[in-house]
Amino acid sequence: MSNRHAVFLDHTSLDLGDLDLAPLHRAFDGCVLHERSSATQVAERLQGARVAISNKVPLGAETFAACPDLELVLIAATGTNNVDLAAARAHGITVCNCQGYGTPSVAQHCLMLLLALATSLPDYQAAIRAGRWQQAKQFCLLDFPIVELEGKTLGLLGHGELGRAVGRLAEAFGMRVLLGQLPGRPARSDRLPLDELLPQVDALSLHCPLNEHTRNLIGARELDLMKPGAFLINTARGGLVDEQALADALRAGHLGGAATDVLSVEPPRDGNPLLAPDIPRLIVTPHSAWGSREARQRIVDQLAENALAYFAGAPRRVVN
Repeated sequence: MSNRHAVFLDHTSLDLGDLDLAPLHRAFDGCVLHERSSATQVAERLQGARVAISNKVPLGAETFAACPDLELVLIAATGTNNVDLAAARAHGITVCNCQGYGTPSVAQHCLMLLLALATSLPDYQAAIRAGRWQQAKQFCLLDFPIVELEGKTLGLLGHGELGRAVGRLAEAFGMRVLLGQLPGRPARSDRLPLDELLPQVDALSLHCPLNEHTRNLIGARELDLMKPGAFLINTARGGLVDEQALADALRAGHLGGAATDVLSVEPPRDGNPLLAPDIPRLIVTPHSAWGSREARQRIVDQLAENALAYFAGAPRRVVN
């Protein structure tokens, strides 16, 4: 066994053939790349490996018990829900993730979604494809509402690195930013309780983690508290929003629109309430906000940094 042997279980979830993987290969004596790995393949592929790299392949107690040489798990993402952290601790396995790699990409995607809703971009594009501008009686087509962001209020739920980046971009458009108090966290004087925040905002953007306190954080009651015509943006986690309630609110015309880059189950092989074709003023993108080449390269670089730091006896970005 190489003393620095690594196995990347699902590298094509990260690399589309456009990344420089040299930092990974330099960090290890050998790094085996698998396009993807099924649950039945994981333990066999990790035999003899000191390091497992996974983006979304689950790693749990059974795998750890079957792989006695495993010392380090590198998650090619921030979220740790695919790794049983307690089981890793029990087996003496260090788990490190990647952090902050997608901030510019996700922040610009969030503002893109907000701008698309504010300008009714999808509706105008569909109208042109249907020939409605071509048949107009005047030079322009103004069939759908256009909202200026300047002077409007953006509410943020979650004000970490991503939330702050989105807030800065919103302020550049002349928006006022208000911060909401997240459940399960100590009250802060600069955070408004959710029931006070929602009626004040023209747009709400979610940037908080999904946990027992935030699951279905935005449900029918919360949507009803929002201003008529307000926008909802979710580039965080699908489970933060009651998807059926959001679909109902959009059909009822209460909201000005909603956009989400995430769904509660991904990919949505068995359907999802937000994929119904009759929902107006809804934009769904396929969890692609993070996926710029620059962001994905930062993940590669951080994976290598985390490995080298561990080998040097000073692990970085440890999550367990």
